[in-house]
Amino acid sequence: MIREDQELLLRLLALPTAGPLETSGDVRLWDAMRAYADAAAGIGFETLYLGSPDPSVLDRPGVPVAVRKAEPDFLAGQPSLVLRLGPAAPAVMFNVHLDTVAPFEPAGFDGARFTGRGAIDAKGPAVALLAGVRAAVAADPAVGRDAGVLIQAVSGEEGGAMGTFGTRPLVEAGFHGELNIFCEPTGLRYLPRCSASMTACVRVRGDDAIDDEPHRGHNATVLLGFLAQHLALDLADHGRVCIAGLHTGRLHNRVYGSGELLLNIPYDSREAASKMTAALEDGLRSGIAEFGTRFRETPAFARTAADAAAITEVRWLKRGLPALTARDIPLLDGLVPRWPDDEPGFTCDALWLADVPGTRTAVLGPGSLGGNNAHSAGEYADVEELDRFSDLVREIVVRFSRNEGA
Repeated sequence: MIREDQELLLRLLALPTAGPLETSGDVRLWDAMRAYADAAAGIGFETLYLGSPDPSVLDRPGVPVAVRKAEPDFLAGQPSLVLRLGPAAPAVMFNVHLDTVAPFEPAGFDGARFTGRGAIDAKGPAVALLAGVRAAVAADPAVGRDAGVLIQAVSGEEGGAMGTFGTRPLVEAGFHGELNIFCEPTGLRYLPRCSASMTACVRVRGDDAIDDEPHRGHNATVLLGFLAQHLALDLADHGRVCIAGLHTGRLHNRVYGSGELLLNIPYDSREAASKMTAALEDGLRSGIAEFGTRFRETPAFARTAADAAAITEVRWLKRGLPALTARDIPLLDGLVPRWPDDEPGFTCDALWLADVPGTRTAVLGPGSLGGNNAHSAGEYADVEELDRFSDLVREIVVRFSRNEGA
């Protein structure tokens, strides 16, 4: 990365770009997209698309409920960008997201390490990507002549949006390549698969009661707390699950009759998703039955035990997303280590390439989500690891342009 790259990254890090599902504060994704497009133009990229998605994208299957419920005009501040160098086909596509999680953290650079929100996820890799393509152009005239390079710089990756209004419409518009690289922290190992996830909300809708007469109402706190423990044990036998938030109320002098328990369930195939859906439904039935047996003779919870099945339901907040299954990618083999098959992957926008014929897709980037404090305080990216990623990008683009092992 040269001085101009460092200045670009600091500029991007200084812009608050957390999406509306993360914050109600200032969102400057338009400024970030324009700055990125200007820098890419200096390499030779042309802008094929820069705009906000059409509101109709929110009416599609798989759009999370939280996205559907967002303020109707939020999409106007969620642009995405498509850049191209050279011919439309064959092409290698790189996807980066310029939106971040909240809260915002100030940008910093000490000569060796960048700090700030998005340093590793994924503004740092986005800038390193441009440096890598620039080096590829300098290394081989085939780049941009015999093959093209496409870049998607998107919003809507964070905040649970799952790429439904960023990457998804771009892919469906044909903005992808024969080889597609999604720039996410993988420790510079390529991950040729991508899990998806579904979010279930176990809801209890009962009657409140005063603390002096708790037996007159339904105790959603006790019921949902019991179901959380029951499902944590039961679902562990079927697959991975995150027992997430549980909320009924905050006051001490009442019994809350209503509440919600959230579960996030990752899966790597439609078959696995169906299996976990059935397991959740079975686990909920058995949990409710066990709750009834254990609490029906306890006066304070007898009514809750008797009515538990009637006042409890599952509502799916996110469901039906595709999962990317693994395929061999000869061009990457021998160039970069492959993510071990027995190590769980993670969810990212690469899932939207799952059903696109004639494509190969991998997730690849510097650093790690946990090790570099992505999504938490002190997020950072070292110049050395960004430079290593730039070198990999250069090699990928040159090899693809030479048609070596595609």
